[in-house]
Amino acid sequence: MAFPLLQIDAFTAEAFRGNSAAVCLLDAPRDAVWMQQVAMEMNLSETAFVEPQADGFNLRWFTPVAEVNLCGHATLATAHALWETGRLAAADTARFHTRSGLLTAVRDGGRIELNFPVVAPEPIQPPPGLLESLGVTARYVGRGGTDYVVEVESEAVVRAMTPNFVSLATVECRGVTVTAPSADGACDFVSRFFAPKVGINEDPVTGSAHCRLVPYWSAKLGKTQMLAHQVSARGGVLFVTLDGDRVRMAGRAVTVLRGELLA
Repeated sequence: MAFPLLQIDAFTAEAFRGNSAAVCLLDAPRDAVWMQQVAMEMNLSETAFVEPQADGFNLRWFTPVAEVNLCGHATLATAHALWETGRLAAADTARFHTRSGLLTAVRDGGRIELNFPVVAPEPIQPPPGLLESLGVTARYVGRGGTDYVVEVESEAVVRAMTPNFVSLATVECRGVTVTAPSADGACDFVSRFFAPKVGINEDPVTGSAHCRLVPYWSAKLGKTQMLAHQVSARGGVLFVTLDGDRVRMAGRAVTVLRGELLA
């Protein structure tokens, strides 16, 4: 049996930038062992598996080593794939049933806007090894759900970081976002995201991290609409809005590969 498979760069208008995700378009359920094997084969930060159901789509995400509860860029890539292949009409809302509840995506001009839950971080004392693994001094450390948020002094510090990923993988969490205000005002804040415990040393652009970053920076900056820049090597831009207990994040996507999965 063959399944359509697309590779899509998300949160970018240019190929080979943003964050790349594989999207496997299923017409019937497949088991998690098979999905994990496919994700290992794709060897991208995330592979998404989507199948239709009566009131939308079932959506799951896998890194090369684990299934995750929430992934922004692969959700954006999946919505893009559904509209591009005609599985969803252009004016329709994409409704995804996931481990994190119902997520939606709509087309907004040339962008795709995702609607995700807020996961506001709470301030904590940094756990042993966290800051040492990152190699930074923190202005703030918080935890929201499975992730830590660390604010540092400046954008320059964020860009210059070279974490010890072996050590960071021993810290109990899914991942760590390191963030700072923008240095030049071109955006509101910058970030990088590290998740060696789930097989991703650095994720190029991380929608789920902004479920924590948006409420954090909204409170600090006194605004609900912001422009975010994830300053990884590939880089990505997110247009984000705090909307009550939801985060709306919008970006573009580019298909770079179409094929069939034969195994």
